[in-house]
Amino acid sequence: MQKIFAVVLTYNRKDLLAKCLAAIYAQTRRCDAVLVIDNASSDGTEQMLLEADYPDLEFHVLSHNIGASGGFNAGFRLAYQGGADMVWMMDDDVIAEPDALQRLVEADQTLADNGMERSFLLSTAYTESGLITNAPSLDVRHNRIRYENWPLTLRHGLAPIRRGTFVSILVPRPTLENYGLPIASMFIWGEDTEYTLRVTDKAPGYLVGNSRVLHLRQENGSIDIKAETNQARLKYHRHYVRNEVFVARKYYRQRRALLTVMHQFRLMWELATRGEWGKARIVLQGLIESGRFKPGSEPASAPIESLGVEVRSVRAGRTACCPATEAHEQLPEPLEQRLGVLFN
Repeated sequence: MQKIFAVVLTYNRKDLLAKCLAAIYAQTRRCDAVLVIDNASSDGTEQMLLEADYPDLEFHVLSHNIGASGGFNAGFRLAYQGGADMVWMMDDDVIAEPDALQRLVEADQTLADNGMERSFLLSTAYTESGLITNAPSLDVRHNRIRYENWPLTLRHGLAPIRRGTFVSILVPRPTLENYGLPIASMFIWGEDTEYTLRVTDKAPGYLVGNSRVLHLRQENGSIDIKAETNQARLKYHRHYVRNEVFVARKYYRQRRALLTVMHQFRLMWELATRGEWGKARIVLQGLIESGRFKPGSEPASAPIESLGVEVRSVRAGRTACCPATEAHEQLPEPLEQRLGVLFN
C-alpha cells in the first residue's frame, strides 16, 4: 500500500489547526504520517500540539515566517524526503469530510486502471454556506479528432484541470520527482497556481467531485485589494500583483501577459482616483517588482537549508492511530447536515 503523508501548513491559527487535524485523524483511509509545518507561530501552537497527543504526528517549527509559498515548499520537501508516495497538502483552515482522502485515492486508482496519466488529485471545496470556492480551471486540451477532451472522465465524477489550489490536493511522488517544489520566493498568493500549471504540462490534474472539504472563512470571495480592510494583509498585495504578472508571463501567450499588466495599471489608476494612494502605491510596487522577478524551482531532494530557514522538528503523540469514533467527536457536524439542501 502506498504511504500517504498529510501535510498541514499553519500560522497563528491553533484553533483552526485543531479542527483541521481532527478531520485528518477521522479519515476512513488512515494517513501513514501527519506533518504540521508551523510558520513561526506565536500563539501557542506548539504547546497545543504537544498537549493534544496526536498520533503519528511530526511538527516542524520554522525559525521565521517564510510565507505560504515557503511553507508549502518545506512541507512537500519534508514529506518527499521522508519517503511519502503521495502528499496530501492543505492549509489549516481546511476541514475534510471523513472520506475525502479515500475518494482521492479511489479516483487515482480509477485513472490508473484506465491507463490515464495524472499529475495530482484535488478535492472539491465549499464554504460554510455551501458555495463553491477555490474552483480550478478545466484542462481544455483536444483529443486526436480535435475536440476538447474534458468530458471523458465525467462518468467517474472526475474533471481534468490545469490550474488548482493547495486546498486538499493529493500529489504523487513522481510529480514531485519530475517537477520539483513550489517556488518559495513567491512568498504568498499564486504559488499554487504556478505549481499546478507547471506540473500539468504533460498530464492534467483531476478534480474529484465526491471528495469534499470545507474551506473556512471564504465568504468574502477572492483576493481583492479594493475590498481589503485588514491592514496586516494589505502589504502582501504587492506579492499578489507581482506573482500574477510572473505567472501570466511564464505560462500564457504574450497578449495575455500584456493584458494582465494593463489590468494592474487600471487598478492602480482607479485606486488613485478614489484617493486610496497607499493601495495604489502597493500595486505599483508589485508591478515594478514583477519586471525583475524570474525565480526558478528547486528539486524535491534539495536540502532544507536552501530555504534559508532553520527547522526544529519534533515527533509527538502516540504511534498508533486513535479510533475513528474518538476523532469524530472532535469534528463539527458532517457536511451533508450543514449543506443538506445542496446534497439531498
